[in-house]
Amino acid sequence: MTPEKKAIWGWAMYDWANSAFATTVMAGFFPVFFKEFWSLGSNVNMSTARLGVSNAIAGLLVALAAPVLGAIADRAGMRKRLLLLFAYLGVLMSGALFFIHSGAWGLAALVYMLGVIGFSCANIFYDALLPSVADPTRLDRVSSLGYALGYLGGGVLFLLNVLMTLMPHRFGLPDTATAVRVSFLTVAVWWGGFTLLTLLWVPKDLPLQTGGSWRKKISEGAGQVLEMIRTLRRQRTVGLFLLAYWCYIDGVDTIVRMAVDYGLSLGFDKTDLILSLLLVQFVGFPAAIAFGVLGEKWGVRKAIFLGLGAYLFITCWGTMIGSKGEFYLLAVLIGLVQGGIQALSRSYYSRLIPIQKSAQYFGLYNLIGKFAAILGPALMAGTGLAARRLLMPAAPTLSQVEAVGRLASRWSIASLAILFLAGGVLFYISDRKQP
Repeated sequence: MTPEKKAIWGWAMYDWANSAFATTVMAGFFPVFFKEFWSLGSNVNMSTARLGVSNAIAGLLVALAAPVLGAIADRAGMRKRLLLLFAYLGVLMSGALFFIHSGAWGLAALVYMLGVIGFSCANIFYDALLPSVADPTRLDRVSSLGYALGYLGGGVLFLLNVLMTLMPHRFGLPDTATAVRVSFLTVAVWWGGFTLLTLLWVPKDLPLQTGGSWRKKISEGAGQVLEMIRTLRRQRTVGLFLLAYWCYIDGVDTIVRMAVDYGLSLGFDKTDLILSLLLVQFVGFPAAIAFGVLGEKWGVRKAIFLGLGAYLFITCWGTMIGSKGEFYLLAVLIGLVQGGIQALSRSYYSRLIPIQKSAQYFGLYNLIGKFAAILGPALMAGTGLAARRLLMPAAPTLSQVEAVGRLASRWSIASLAILFLAGGVLFYISDRKQP
């Protein structure tokens, strides 16, 4: 294998590695286990609040630090080293979850927050390395390869972990709780082990300057971030794209986060929802690769518009589904476009920014990603509450309350169409000359 191919595969395999944390820990087991094991005996609303605060603190810290960390990494040539530093912080925290006993919710929340910080900060430098491992003609395909391997890798381990919890005795485990704790260990081994390929195959990046104390690097990094934000006024294409990205990725992330809750509100079984999540992972693998090829052959902008159109259709259809089979079909459609729109957005953005400041710009990109899924859930909640107030009879029966609740949920999911429409319009006017 040539050094160029090694660099590409070493970079892409990090997505295979870290997606284990995203699926098994963040999306799959931690929220449920936090309620049922670490917050044992606590009020349900209290455990929800604790988890929400933990996520909020971790997200806020990452969002505030991301641009400055990116600027420091660019100046000091530390994108790869900081990727590995934060990745192995996440690895250690994933493994540490195994050792936390029932009822220790405070320690579990702290370890989880550190794991999320490691995962999220490592992604800043992972994204920033894309322009240095792939030439401009291959950005779309390489970016899509990363997302595709992430879907496959995360799906494979998550499938194994689900089987462990459903049949713990087949794996030599005494009960489901132990199986979940062992699953956290498997995430640490998987993430840490496959990240070694990134360590070995991705070349070091060179610093823009040498020497200087850490205090000086931090000060200069913060100054660069402020300068970059000021120059965005003159960088019309970058600024409008980031606004467009904020709108439509907010819709994408909201669907990811709220799909299970929406399915439950319609009366679907938890097992069906877990299976639909697995289906998204495995459909997303070939679909992300296909979107990369489509971006090269047809044009990145056209392919992103295709993804936005598909999400509009998904949102509209989602308001009308009434059967388990339709929910599975909806999961397939989401899997077909979710990875593609994420991968091509990343490769498109990497073309707009200076390669020597990629970590700095991707710090801002990831900051916007962190503040995504704020407007979407708020929009859904507001729409749902308004619909309940509008549709609820004066003296409702129990069946009327349930019927209005389901209808309000459908209205709330329909409101996400606003985000995809706004994102599409902003993306259209951002720069029509881009490929």
